[in-house]
Amino acid sequence: MKVLKFGGTSMANADSLRQVRDIVAADSLARFVVVSAPGKRAAGDTKVTDLLYDCYRTRRAGGDFEKAFARVEKRFTDIVDALGCDVDLQPYFKQIAYDIDGGASEDYAASRGEYLSAIVMAAYLGYTFIDAKDIVKFDDDGAFDAELTNELTARVLRRVGKGAVIPGFYGQTHGGMIKTFSRGGSDVTGAIVARAVGASVYENWTDVDGFMTCDPRIVENPRVIEMLTYRELRELSYMGANVLHPESIFPVRKSDIPIRVRNTFRPEAPGTMIVATNKFLSGEYTRRASTITGIAGKKNFTAVHLEKQMMNNECGFGRRVLSVLERHNISFEHMPSGIDTLTVIFEAASESVTNEILEELRLDCRPDRIELVRNLSLIAVVGHGMRSKKGTAMRIFQGLYKAGVNIRMIDQGSSEYNVIIAVEDADYENAIRALYAEFEEHEE
Repeated sequence: MKVLKFGGTSMANADSLRQVRDIVAADSLARFVVVSAPGKRAAGDTKVTDLLYDCYRTRRAGGDFEKAFARVEKRFTDIVDALGCDVDLQPYFKQIAYDIDGGASEDYAASRGEYLSAIVMAAYLGYTFIDAKDIVKFDDDGAFDAELTNELTARVLRRVGKGAVIPGFYGQTHGGMIKTFSRGGSDVTGAIVARAVGASVYENWTDVDGFMTCDPRIVENPRVIEMLTYRELRELSYMGANVLHPESIFPVRKSDIPIRVRNTFRPEAPGTMIVATNKFLSGEYTRRASTITGIAGKKNFTAVHLEKQMMNNECGFGRRVLSVLERHNISFEHMPSGIDTLTVIFEAASESVTNEILEELRLDCRPDRIELVRNLSLIAVVGHGMRSKKGTAMRIFQGLYKAGVNIRMIDQGSSEYNVIIAVEDADYENAIRALYAEFEEHEE
């Protein structure tokens, strides 16, 4: 049994929905389908979710959202008419417009794209429509209730006959309010369903062939990664490889269900398989031998460097540093330290907030010297193969040296499958290209 999730580009128009139908029809194990709202049909187009956000904001400001909502109606009406699908959406349109006009929440408005997508796809496939609000639950503070959701989803979907379509992205609080995940949260819904039904695999269909070794906007035609572990995926997703929502692995990881990322528009491509880390390390899964699995990174970080004699003997120094960040609701990324030095790296904040942080660090920690470094990029070099290959760090340094890139920080965790380096923002793209060339083009 499989769960198939289709993203916004897969739901964008009638042609893409026909492609989805063919994929589902060709797979006898495809029983549960999770869908996103229609995405962009071409460059310059607007996603349905963004149109719905516009409806909400316009109404909240006291304006008339009829024109924006008419665009939502037309997107779905065009799809239904082109497919010849036997479903009347007018009652749904009227109810949604009535609810938004009556003060429905932003989450409610944003979720209606997935809701309508699932109604259309269920009618087109001849599957049962299951509203996500009936199975995906949040507490009244907005925290996802994983165990109640798993229990409800398993119970409801056990009763489904031929198959079911479930809208992604949203659920409902115990108090009856619609609550969404963060953008891209349909991936999470698909993983929730996969866990609940005990799927053999969770297939996430999108508009790329899988995870690339690095950003294709920087390196032309990078290699598609054939297999990732959950741990590698988590590292790469956190550092900007955004093919999947970074939280989507948590439900399936509990049951060791593999994820396969595939291309709706190139179904013949094998995609990327994401597997349980323990099963990979035990040899149950194998892949192409390589030192690294992928390279990912993000720009716009700030480093604060503190120096103080005998810092190592001053109990609570690190706690005071982090307390300053906590007061400003800022989490740190890395905190390399020496005997008399400590550097804390965090995502760049506004100039006023940064100045407040510096002043509070001077007062609370009384360093001998404090230095601010802006415009840093963090790059992660990730791969289980790094643990068994001598000289990996040397190759990182060598590749960046040959490219003329200066390393501002290096951090290697105890797991030995992840090395983080910091470089200046101006060197970011050059550094990515240099690392790719070192480990992919020159791999032994």
